[in-house]
Amino acid sequence: MAELVYRPVIGAALTLFKALDLKIDTQGSENIPRTGGAVLVSNHISYLDFIFSGLGALPQKRLVRFMAKDSVFRHKISGPLMRGMKHIPVDRKRGEAAYAHALDSLRSGEIIGVFPEATISESFTLKSFKSGAARMAQEAGVPLIPMALWGTQRIWTKGRPRNFGRNHIPVTIRVGEPMEAPTDEYAGALTRRLRGHVQELLEAAQRAYPVRPKNAEDTWWVPAHLGGTAPTPAQVREAG
Repeated sequence: MAELVYRPVIGAALTLFKALDLKIDTQGSENIPRTGGAVLVSNHISYLDFIFSGLGALPQKRLVRFMAKDSVFRHKISGPLMRGMKHIPVDRKRGEAAYAHALDSLRSGEIIGVFPEATISESFTLKSFKSGAARMAQEAGVPLIPMALWGTQRIWTKGRPRNFGRNHIPVTIRVGEPMEAPTDEYAGALTRRLRGHVQELLEAAQRAYPVRPKNAEDTWWVPAHLGGTAPTPAQVREAG
C-alpha cells in the first residue's frame, strides 16, 4: 500500500518543480543499487532535501525511506503522507526504536536516507557527521551511498523565506560510488571517510553550479569561504 502513496507524492513534486521551472542536474544515479539495501547519505541545506535526495534514486527505480524527526509525523498534513511512504520517525530522546526500524528495513532490501549532520547547515558547509549511518550500514551489511545537493537552499532553508516563484533555480545532485562498510573498521573512522566523500561531491556540485549571485544582496546562499555572505560555521555556533 505504501507505493500507492509514495508514487503520487513523487508525481506531485515533479509537477511542482516543473511549474517552478527548476533546472535539476543529476549525475551518478547509476551508483544507486537496483536491488538490495543501502544507506543513502546526503548533506543538509534545505527543508526540501529529502525530496531531491529521493529524486537521485528514481532513475534506478528505487524509493528511499528517510529518517526524519517525529514532529513531522505528528503534523495533520505531513504525518499521514510520511507514514504512508514508510519513512521512519526519529524521537531524539529515544532513538533506539528508529535505529532498530531502520535496520529491519535495510535487511529487507530498502534504501534508507540519512542526513548525518542531523540539522540544516546554516553556513551551507558540511557540519560534523553523527556515526549512526555508518553503524547501520555495518550492522545490516549494506553499502553507504554518498550524495551531495547544491542549490536547494535557494528554494527553502532555515531563516529565509520560501522561494516558490518561477525563478528557474538550478539544483545540482551528485551521487557517489558505493562505499563498503566493513565491520572491522571503527565506526568513527568510517564516518570520517564517508564525510570526505560527501565533501568531494559537494565541491564538485558547487563547481558545476551554472549561476552566480546576481548582486551583493544575492550572495546569502554562497558560503563565506567561497566569497559569499552566508554565516561561517563559527558564527552559526556563536548565534546558537
